[in-house]
Amino acid sequence: MDSVVYDTPDAYDADARDDRRRAGGVSVARPRALATEAVHAGREDLAALGLHAAPIDLSTTYPSYDSRGEAARIDAFAAEGAEPEGPPVYGRLGNPTVARFETALARLEGTESAVAFASGMAALSAVLLVRNAMGLRHVVAVRPLYGCSDHLLTAGLLGSEVTWVDPAGIADALRPDTGLVMVESPANPTLAELDLRAVAHACGSVPLLADNTFATPVLQRPVEQGARLVLHSATKYLGGHGDVMAGVVACDEEFARGLRQVRFATGGVLHPLAGYLLLRGLSTLPVRVRAASSNAAELARRLAEDPRVARVHYPRIGGAMIAFEVHGDPHDVIAGVRLITPAVSLGSVDSLIQHPASISHRIVPSEDRRDAGVSDRLLRLSVGLEDVDDLWTDLDGALGFTSGA
Repeated sequence: MDSVVYDTPDAYDADARDDRRRAGGVSVARPRALATEAVHAGREDLAALGLHAAPIDLSTTYPSYDSRGEAARIDAFAAEGAEPEGPPVYGRLGNPTVARFETALARLEGTESAVAFASGMAALSAVLLVRNAMGLRHVVAVRPLYGCSDHLLTAGLLGSEVTWVDPAGIADALRPDTGLVMVESPANPTLAELDLRAVAHACGSVPLLADNTFATPVLQRPVEQGARLVLHSATKYLGGHGDVMAGVVACDEEFARGLRQVRFATGGVLHPLAGYLLLRGLSTLPVRVRAASSNAAELARRLAEDPRVARVHYPRIGGAMIAFEVHGDPHDVIAGVRLITPAVSLGSVDSLIQHPASISHRIVPSEDRRDAGVSDRLLRLSVGLEDVDDLWTDLDGALGFTSGA
């Protein structure tokens, strides 16, 4: 059978592949959908380079025969933190492969810039150091947060001081030296959700940092609700396959310059191979998040109907995370799974389960942990892409081992 040939309109312009529309005689670029940005952002120059897959630049240093010009570029970076123009200089200042991931993530979050780090905690540390350097050491935060984030703030390891409040108490807790308000929504591990727009309003001129690790830009973009900074443990959904560790902050260019200076000075850089894996992970992010979320919604429904389960926490915005409390011993459930992997972390293509009070939030004082809703019977389930009936069979069997069954 002969193939069918479709004629394109005569007016088609090969230089207008971004689907430009005409409005009042002015060409207006149609915003690209998230799924399209996930596939193409950070890769727009590949065809012109004669490439299809993004290259991995493993260089730690780069040759330059213009030492005066290089000195001027380094001076400019030291003074302002702007990305050096021209060829790369040194791996701690930036890397072309990592820069592709940063460009793509900024586009997905709707920010001017993004700065990547070796881990989510390195990214958060850099944010705190930027504010500390300005004499703004006070942080207002809402629990629960990821356990290590909680510990970093509480222990004052970077010289910061934290005031823990309920969302309604944010405005009253602000001080002249408050440099940051930090929240996580949906929260780790309870999946509690905040009205980010109301929180941002309460912050006034103080930057709001929203940890968007659980939601990803597929489900929400905090900057659209007033956050100035968006934090990701990129180890989780952005990478998506449990084989890369990274962190990233999406923000405006002004704040990004400070973050780049801290990254250069402290050395918390992201390895180029990790940058490549993250860029590749972003291309399937919308598909993975939506498919895993469908599984999670069904499992949450079944868990809510199970008499062995005392309570189920599942966000209104959806997502692939579930928290649930059992009547019996949660450790029996951990020991009883066979398909689901009992392990820390989340956001992988395979399902993971863990007991927050024992692991991810163990470092948080027990009283604070319980006050934040992290009970000793709470389990956190990161739902993957397996068949939902196979996942339920495994969970059902593991729940059968609990002493309360």
